Amino acid sequence: MTSTIKVNTVTTESGSTLTLGESGKTVTLASGASQTGFGRTGTVDWQTSIKTTDFTAVSGEGYFVNTTSGVVIVTLPSSPSAGAIVSVKDYAQTFDSNKCTIARNGSNIEGLALDKDLSTEGIAITAVYGDATKGWQFVNSNEVTNEEKYVTATGGTITTVGNDKIHTFTGPGTFTVCQVASCASNNIVSYMVIAGGAGGGSVASANIGGGGGGAGGYRELKNPVTPYTASPLDGYPTAPNRVTVTATAFPITVGGGGAGGPGTCRGVVGSVSTFSTITSAGGGYGGGGGIPSPTPNRYGGGPGGSGGGASFQPGSEGVGNTPPVTPPQGQNGGKATTGPPDGTAPYKGSGGGGGAGGEGAECAGGGPGPGTFNGAVGGAGTTSSINGTPTVRASGGSAGTYKNPASSPAATPGGGGGGGPGNGGAGSAATANTGGGGGGGGSGNPGPGGSGGAGGSGIVIIRYKFQ
Repeated sequence: MTSTIKVNTVTTESGSTLTLGESGKTVTLASGASQTGFGRTGTVDWQTSIKTTDFTAVSGEGYFVNTTSGVVIVTLPSSPSAGAIVSVKDYAQTFDSNKCTIARNGSNIEGLALDKDLSTEGIAITAVYGDATKGWQFVNSNEVTNEEKYVTATGGTITTVGNDKIHTFTGPGTFTVCQVASCASNNIVSYMVIAGGAGGGSVASANIGGGGGGAGGYRELKNPVTPYTASPLDGYPTAPNRVTVTATAFPITVGGGGAGGPGTCRGVVGSVSTFSTITSAGGGYGGGGGIPSPTPNRYGGGPGGSGGGASFQPGSEGVGNTPPVTPPQGQNGGKATTGPPDGTAPYKGSGGGGGAGGEGAECAGGGPGPGTFNGAVGGAGTTSSINGTPTVRASGGSAGTYKNPASSPAATPGGGGGGGPGNGGAGSAATANTGGGGGGGGSGNPGPGGSGGAGGSGIVIIRYKFQ
């Protein structure tokens, strides 16, 4: 038979001690009943369900966390009250290989606005919330450290230099950020974005070489936390040039090089390269065409990241840094020397394509007769060690040459192609993944000149601090 006693208050007859139950007996709250005023004794109720995936903890509970299959994130209760308590234990002794992250969920941990990573094998911690200043504090714990988070990402070819990770894209891909850094400045990544270089031009004349192709646009930003030597075109700390990553996927475009002009054609422009908000323009084509022609600037170089070289007057050099950005992504192409419009003596010389570090050269000119004109060299590239090694990239292509025995200009350091020799020699192609411009075709003798060389494809490199 069950008896029920109904009272409003139970109090002592005298003294300050109230005893419920007897020795050896258990006092139990009914199912669904709650208690107030007793407080906690610094312990938790351990849950028997083993946690293997991310979850949000509840105050007053302890959890066995198994990270055998991967990292597990334990999110602390939101808007906790003083005395809130949560415990976590490494169930399978695997925190050293796959960490357990204690996510702060808006509150400080040990006075810092940082999550806590548990990476010690076998560790067990109890977190108790004190106040908004210190937030959650760890008690009854062993070897817990305040570990700072860094960017983790995938995509491209990944290499490591010191404390930095480097992702190199030689073709289209995706830079996927899996985790951002806890320090905001570490989320500003260093990058280099080079577009495809343009092809060199070709001219239907025994007297004129094709203009050199312009280099692809060159854009770079170095975050000072990544210690390498950037090019003079480093865009830091200008705000529009910064890329602050978030935990998302960033499509990468790597522009191809433009084809060289065949026979009587100017070259083809290079294609753009992109990363996030950064776009580099393809190089401007090298000048070329038939003689004579009434078309305005028929023989001129094209605009682009760097401008293409003009094949001969009245064509003008291609304008670099098109569209304009700061710092400039490239330079102008070289001018052509003047001469009669029909291409007779004194013969006209063609200009080199512009590079990231300098304008294309103008042909020095000369008098009538064979062998008096070498084509002008392409504009200089620029040097960066973003990938760990100082490397010159984005040079302009050299222009084609008048008749033999004049020697054809060599390929420009930094990927630009060499100009073709006279008697129909073809310009050489630029080096792949440098953004260099292609060399102009050599003059014909007596027919169409040699084909222009193709521009080099671009490249995208991203670097950040990972430890």
